[in-house]
Amino acid sequence: MAKKAKGETENNKGAANGGTIRIQYYRSFIAAPKTHKTMVRSLGLTKLNQIVERNDNPSTRGAVAKIPHLLRIVE
Repeated sequence: MAKKAKGETENNKGAANGGTIRIQYYRSFIAAPKTHKTMVRSLGLTKLNQIVERNDNPSTRGAVAKIPHLLRIVE
């Protein structure tokens, strides 16, 4: 069995094989705290109702879980 490259984990393998989630930005962050705005921007969302695909890993899911009133995961 081949050795894993440094930093490669099971989550990285799943993402390489198409393990992605679709995230929708569905509510404006005008009255939200500055940290929420930076979280939305860091995921690459710029417009309302925009949908982006990101790797399905714990950090991405955690970012969405922090602001469920602004983002949703589309299946």
